[in-house]
Formats: sequence, structure tokens, C-alpha cells
Amino acid sequence: MKNFAIIGAGGYVAPRHMRAIKETGNNLIAALDIHDSVGVLDSYFPKADFFTAFERFDRHLEKQKRLGNKTDYISVCSPNYLHDAHIRFGLRLGTNVICEKPIVLNPWNIDALAAVEKETGNTVFTILQLRLHPAIKALKQKIDAGPAHGALGAGKKYNINLQYITARGNWYHSSWKGDIQKSGGIATNIGVHFFDMLLWIFGDVKESKVTLHNAATASGELELEKANVNWMLSIDENMLPADIRMAGKTSFRSLIVDEETMEFSEGFANLHTRSYEEILAGNGVTLSETGKLTALIHEIRNQV
Repeated sequence: MKNFAIIGAGGYVAPRHMRAIKETGNNLIAALDIHDSVGVLDSYFPKADFFTAFERFDRHLEKQKRLGNKTDYISVCSPNYLHDAHIRFGLRLGTNVICEKPIVLNPWNIDALAAVEKETGNTVFTILQLRLHPAIKALKQKIDAGPAHGALGAGKKYNINLQYITARGNWYHSSWKGDIQKSGGIATNIGVHFFDMLLWIFGDVKESKVTLHNAATASGELELEKANVNWMLSIDENMLPADIRMAGKTSFRSLIVDEETMEFSEGFANLHTRSYEEILAGNGVTLSETGKLTALIHEIRNQV
């Protein structure tokens, strides 16, 4: 059993991490959030110590370490712009770190964190759960075995159309998520795992062009090694297809590869637990694997 602590226990994604810690047979010993609306802890780890002040959280974990109750992993679920600082804290405390996507907002943060990893001997992992989605894994296997790798198909480019719309209310724009300097904007905040999926399956970026980027919607074109991609991301409910709205649904995902629609609306329920299983088995997505993704989301944001 490993000991975990979590930073950002009151956030939207934190319960998925708590569930993953519990379902992998591990223990949450401490949690931090500046807000105290964290009753969700009772559903998973009611005995976890809770703090609203970082300084007290830091002191507590240091004390536990001296008493022989060392923290093995810190899970970072804080706002995007704080990831870098919270990862550094975990590494210097002597723990491995599991950080929500995006791991950081700027490419140079990757290099700096890699230096701290080397200094401390600890490892940073991130959650890019689409790599574990059954339909996405099957697509990668199909592309890897496809004509782009055969002698007769050398240089083949797949044509990709990606759309992801997930409606958000007015609160979004008033929160840190609505501040591009804190969240990275729409393309980062809701799109980062889709961009990771595209790079993972279709190779490195050759060219990126942003055609629209505002507070609610972003779109653009990507040329990858094996694909040309048109993408669109939005939190505007008015962008939802009429049939989706009529059905009372608030999210729409569409991935079309060479006119073949890939269905992946389901299968998301346990992907954080699967991510933790992979990390604990030594197969997680590490810091070094996120450099090209971080460079892409930074470029998209700065084309605005």
C-alpha cells in the first residue's frame, strides 16, 4: 500500500483521483485545498488529514516523513498555472508526482522540472487517459499497421476531423479556467488530451495554424507526420448539433478518420483508475513524453 497526498482536493477532477487511489488499494493520508468544500473525502478517505493552508500541509507531510510515514505520491489537481510549483514541491519532498493534464503550460517548464527530477531521483507522471481508451488504442493499432508504414503507402496522410463540444455555464468565464494566462485557454483546458491523442497516433507536428481562438471556441489545422487535421473545440452550447441538444445532452465528441467516424462517446468511466494502475506498474506517461504536446498547446495559445 502506497501513501498518497492530494493538492486541489476541492476541484472538479479530484474525486477521480481519490477513486483511483482507493481502487488501486492505496491510502490518502493528507489533502489540501484553499476551499473547504471537500465532503467528497468522506466517500473515499474520511481519515485523511485536511488543510486549507499550504504551509500547514507542507509541515504535516514533513513531520510524517520524519516519523516514518513517508508520502510516496502527491497527486496534483490544482489549477493549471499552479502545476509547475506543486510538482516541484512534491519532488523536493521526496515523492513521485501524478499531475493532471496539462502537466505545465510552457515548454521551458518541462526542462526545468526534468532537472529537479534528476536532482531528487523522483519521477513526474501525467494523466493523458485517452491513450487507455479502448477505441483510441484500437485506432492506434490500426494506424501503426496501416499503409503509412508500408513500402507502397509511404507518405500517406490520413484526413482527420476532430470536434469536441462540452457546454459550460457562465461560471466558467469568471473562474480561473476563463483566464487564458491561468488555464491556457480553451484549446489547452479542454483540448490537451485530444492533441496528445493525435500526436501519439499520427506523429509529430509539422505545421500548426489557428483559425479561431476566443473565450468559448477554438479551431485550427494541424499537419502531422501521418495526418492532416481540422479541429474545433468549444464550451458554447450553441455549437452543439441540434440532435444532441434535442436529446438533452451537453457534450459532443466526433473523430472522423478518412470519412470513417470513430465512436468513443463511452468508455471514459474508469480511465483515471487505469492510468494509476499503469503508473504504479511503471508504465505511466512521464514528463519527457509531454514535451512536444506542451510545445503545441503553447504555440496555439500564442497564435491568438
